[in-house]
Amino acid sequence: MVILGLTGSIGMGKSTAARMFRYLGVPVHDADATNHFLMAPGGVAFAPLSQAFPDVIRDGRVDRQLLGKKVFANPDLLKQLEAIMHPLIRSAENRFLRNQQRLGRKLVVLDIPLLYETTGETRCHHVAVVSAPGFIQRQRVLSREGMTDEKFSAILSKQMPDIEKRKRADFIIPTGLGRAVTFQYIQGIVDQLT
Repeated sequence: MVILGLTGSIGMGKSTAARMFRYLGVPVHDADATNHFLMAPGGVAFAPLSQAFPDVIRDGRVDRQLLGKKVFANPDLLKQLEAIMHPLIRSAENRFLRNQQRLGRKLVVLDIPLLYETTGETRCHHVAVVSAPGFIQRQRVLSREGMTDEKFSAILSKQMPDIEKRKRADFIIPTGLGRAVTFQYIQGIVDQLT
């Protein structure tokens, strides 16, 4: 089974690319969705997060925006959050891979936003990076509710630059030329890897 890592900086179109892989019948493990599931009330991470960060629990839920503000301002707290979340996300990823292996899948995708930043590429046979021109990325991100220039800059400072990701990638998926072009590239990757 071929494991393809899918990554890209904020606003580059990774979610759209992941949907296209799914449309083509390729199972995708979404690290962000797993993160949300684990943090939800009743999720495995909820109790440890409630103990470590009691002030971010609002109305019986983890206030993700408040948690984000808190940990991005403090590297020690970010490490504490990662120590809770990363092993749980990895465990869910491993279950996904075992299940897909049992089902005889030829290709699976691990959708991991911070793939290179967390050395996730070592768990993949190939890596695909979604990329768009900076002005398109900026436009996409700043159109999100609650996003500011300051937040955008803070997020970018935590991510490897797009140019570096593209240098390391086995495949580059352009997402600024229209969905049809993006889909053609993805179809080509799937054809090549299966």
